[in-house]
Amino acid sequence: MGKSPLTFFVLRKATVSVSEFTLGISPTPNHRGAARWIAAHALRHWPVVLLAFGGAFGNAALAGMIPILLGEAFNLITGSSPSFQRLIQIALLISLAYVARAGLQFFRGAGFELVAQRVERDIRKELYVNLLGKSMTFHNLQPVGDTMARATNDVREINFLFSPGLGLVVGSLNFLIMPVLLATRYHSTLVIVPLIFIGLYGWSLSRYLKSLAPLTDEVRVSFGKMNMRLAEALDGIETVKGASQEKGELERFLLNSRRYRNALVHQGNIEAKFIPLLLLQIALGAGLLHALLLYSQGLLTLGDAVAYFNLLLLLDFPTFISLFAYSQISLGLAGGRRILELMRQETYLDQNIQGYSLPVHGEVEFRDVCLSYENDDCSLRDISFTVKPGQMTAIVGQTGSGKTSLIRLINRTYDATDGQVLVDGVDVRNWNLETLRRNISVIEQDIFLFSRSIRDNIAFGCPDATREEVERAARSAQAHEFIQAMPEGYDTVIGERGVTLSGGQRQRIALARAFLVDPKILILDDSTSAIDSETEDRIQRAIFAAARGRTTFIITHRLSQIRWADLIIVLGKGRISTIGTHEELLQTSEVYRRIFQE
Repeated sequence: MGKSPLTFFVLRKATVSVSEFTLGISPTPNHRGAARWIAAHALRHWPVVLLAFGGAFGNAALAGMIPILLGEAFNLITGSSPSFQRLIQIALLISLAYVARAGLQFFRGAGFELVAQRVERDIRKELYVNLLGKSMTFHNLQPVGDTMARATNDVREINFLFSPGLGLVVGSLNFLIMPVLLATRYHSTLVIVPLIFIGLYGWSLSRYLKSLAPLTDEVRVSFGKMNMRLAEALDGIETVKGASQEKGELERFLLNSRRYRNALVHQGNIEAKFIPLLLLQIALGAGLLHALLLYSQGLLTLGDAVAYFNLLLLLDFPTFISLFAYSQISLGLAGGRRILELMRQETYLDQNIQGYSLPVHGEVEFRDVCLSYENDDCSLRDISFTVKPGQMTAIVGQTGSGKTSLIRLINRTYDATDGQVLVDGVDVRNWNLETLRRNISVIEQDIFLFSRSIRDNIAFGCPDATREEVERAARSAQAHEFIQAMPEGYDTVIGERGVTLSGGQRQRIALARAFLVDPKILILDDSTSAIDSETEDRIQRAIFAAARGRTTFIITHRLSQIRWADLIIVLGKGRISTIGTHEELLQTSEVYRRIFQE
């Protein structure tokens, strides 16, 4: 027996993207690392990136020009015959430089902000498409709260990586090189202090980032766990309140919140030990001393010494800003790693765009099908049967016998571990997945409805359906009367998951949604369990009317539905215990008679 679907899902790290649906959108090809992946997104907007870099370099160049002009002005003032005309020119040049710097800073800031917003948009889109393409195997294992944390906050951290993070870093790095480029105009040895500072700055920054990386990872992970616990508590608030576990949930949330706080405090401790701040003060003192020594030897004028010291002051901006900016970049990279970790968890279900896509007639066949999960325990074993087009098949058995697992193989929610599931004689793996699923409607016991109007929920599978078609489907599902009694009829917006409706109302809307799609294969997974006897009788007639001309599978414990099925499959411990019609099984199967008598 081959690897189970869940085991295969956990182990696979595909180099080629495999997903159920790509929606025609190609992912960013460079997934070898978070930095390269983010850079690949940014380079899609290279004109804006060039504009931002140009603004950053131009701003730094003008910032380096101002100390030179100040030094010249100082020499003129202290000289024996100052030129007031030149002083006025210098004043105007300095004023123009500040005005130009303001414009260049705008281009730098606006450029990086624009790149940040575009990259955030593109990454959200890529991640959302990737999540839509994941199989139910993935979504059953991945906590929703953690996914939401990655899809919202981690993506937002990538935005902050560019603006203000990378914007400040690029701008400040240009300030580092200006003292090195311009100091030699006064004396060749004046380049020593800024060069030593840059070397020590790079070394200390490398150590800082190395110690910061695991902490920023922990910050993002702990935030994800806190968010996951919060989402679970809110999603299950009815259970929490019903069991009076508010205090227990609060304690669990506070425990996760404390872990998140501790990670942030630890990050703050690392940032408080930022060595470049100390190195800057030493560099300023050493540079001033060096300039004064040269001045005392007559190798520098007083204005040159002032200009040089002001050039050294340019190191102030990159040093102070790196304390915040590099932390933001580290958080953005941590967020990128978490998003890539999510996206790299590939499944073995493939969209199979080139697959079989002819009209579906509805024949379903299982050939020696086995399905096993992560623990290698078989959920289904040696399942074989054939259902002809238009037949109604009832699947019965005790809880845990594998009924739901069996029907989920038909639309490839899962793939069989061994054996074949065929629709119209074609293995479901060879079907175009979209074509296959558009012809199969599944109505489960736990109905999911969106926070939209009733009409939108019914028309979810057919967004272009007319009002008349929606109402016709609702009448077929015995839902029209209660919908008309709602405050705004079909335009009434229901709460999340349909919490404002009763269980029977939710299931009738789900039936209407299935009737509107008009599938060739209809699967009802205990879908009338929350309906009263009077409504069940009406829906029973609607189901039989809807079943005409299509293959129908019913998982149910209601004998009124079982007895009219063309074929009844009795499951026990993942195997077919017996199979036949109602009359045949009453005569030949003690297991079926026992179920019927219960």
